Amino acid sequence: MAILDMFRPEGRSLLVSITVSCGIGFMLFGYDQGVFGGLLANPSFLKQFNQPSVMIQGQIVSTYTLGCIVGSIVTLFTGDPLGRVRSVMLGCACLFVGGILQATAYSLPHMIIGRVISGLGIGFNTTTIPMWQSETCLKASLRGKLVAIELTCLVFGFVLTNWMNFGFTYVTTNEVSWRFPLGFQALLAVGTVAFVPFLVESPRWLCLKDRHEEARAVLARLHAKPIDDPEVRASLEIIIETIAEEKADGEISWREVFHNGRQQTFRRILLGAGANVFQQIGGVNVVAYYLPVVLERSFGFSPRMSLILSAVDSMQWMFWAAMTTQVIERFGRKKLMIFGASGCSLCFAVTAIGLGIGNKVSNGVAVAFIFLFYFFFGMSFMTIGFLYPSEINGNRSRNLGAAIAMVTNWCGVYLVVSVTPVGIEQIGWRFYIVFAVLNAAFLPFIWFFYVETAGLSLDEIDRVFVLKHAPGSSLTYDQATVQAKEELEVERLEISARPEKGGSDSSLEKPMVDHVEGV
Repeated sequence: MAILDMFRPEGRSLLVSITVSCGIGFMLFGYDQGVFGGLLANPSFLKQFNQPSVMIQGQIVSTYTLGCIVGSIVTLFTGDPLGRVRSVMLGCACLFVGGILQATAYSLPHMIIGRVISGLGIGFNTTTIPMWQSETCLKASLRGKLVAIELTCLVFGFVLTNWMNFGFTYVTTNEVSWRFPLGFQALLAVGTVAFVPFLVESPRWLCLKDRHEEARAVLARLHAKPIDDPEVRASLEIIIETIAEEKADGEISWREVFHNGRQQTFRRILLGAGANVFQQIGGVNVVAYYLPVVLERSFGFSPRMSLILSAVDSMQWMFWAAMTTQVIERFGRKKLMIFGASGCSLCFAVTAIGLGIGNKVSNGVAVAFIFLFYFFFGMSFMTIGFLYPSEINGNRSRNLGAAIAMVTNWCGVYLVVSVTPVGIEQIGWRFYIVFAVLNAAFLPFIWFFYVETAGLSLDEIDRVFVLKHAPGSSLTYDQATVQAKEELEVERLEISARPEKGGSDSSLEKPMVDHVEGV
């Protein structure tokens, strides 16, 4: 027996294994997001790089984000040719190399190169992992929960780096206090890849490439049923038919990207990218990247106390991210985004007022609302920014739409990370008013333009847009949703009931059970 056949999870165990691999990948993402926030106050780190100015510190942090932007742009062109699994492996290879380079850096150029290469890997992974998770999840009622688990892992990575940075404050004269945290990301990259040989490629990507028999074998493993089972056949044929309808419009062109077409490609790409504008321009990275700096410079805490408070705050963020698994399908994406934007706006407004007044009590209120920010953000934009592009876009345009959403995401990160140190230093408490206003401004866009996707399969989401925007259609999105679910249920029953062409004992099908496309 081949070594890979010794571990062949199916059904629930396969889905759990995919989620674990995706979770470690996002844990690495969260770890990278937070690791530099604590190092900027590390005496050994600052000494090694000649006491960099506030501006240089911002650039050291943001060069990583530039790498993420480039990685997401590259995925625009490599994502569909490589597939989901190979894209994740490529991302982890970049992260491994980048982590080693950062841990061994003795000059700013050396460090910056390592940061950029790690950023490339995160760009690949943040684009690909949510798609891989969504496309291998056969139950619509689980899709949001599984991506929410990934984002909980992201925050766990952030928690881990906060406590690790705090622990190393007791040995700040030793270079290990910053080299080890930077090198640890290479270990997490290996952990992500370790599961991949035992997992499966996305069946939708395989069908997109006309590799239908391999897709059938993957679906059989995901369903934990024989390859000729009617449910496996129905799942495969609906995917094939959906993709065939999309392919009838030809290859995705940049003209269609900017002019909709029958599949409403432009509209759907904008919706996915917009969710990431809300996520990043709303100010999360004022808190996530720079909370130790914010607490030290805006609130006057000592460097060590700032790290302790940041670590504690990140733990309650992780709790709220985990709670999203309980509400993401119950309340849906749209309601949670409205809830999040309203709450985040309130938190930044009260923080600005508290700091503006400037006495002990008002500063305490401001700290409390900075902490409360994670409740609203963790229960809304945290997960939805990554989930929405992977489900709102069609099969042909999913990689394109997800990559554009991640480019948007990382451009937002770069903007906020670059201006935050200067903003805090130059305009003080007024800086937080900007984010209070921005979050309030998101509300009308969410209310009028966003489409609910909770409880819908990816095929049903595709059908909703076709029905809603068909020539002469007067359907609302709610009516189109009901009709799409009814139509696809009828199709599933018809496919399951009719005999398979060529019979179920085809010699071409049997060997495929033991020959699933994985890596």
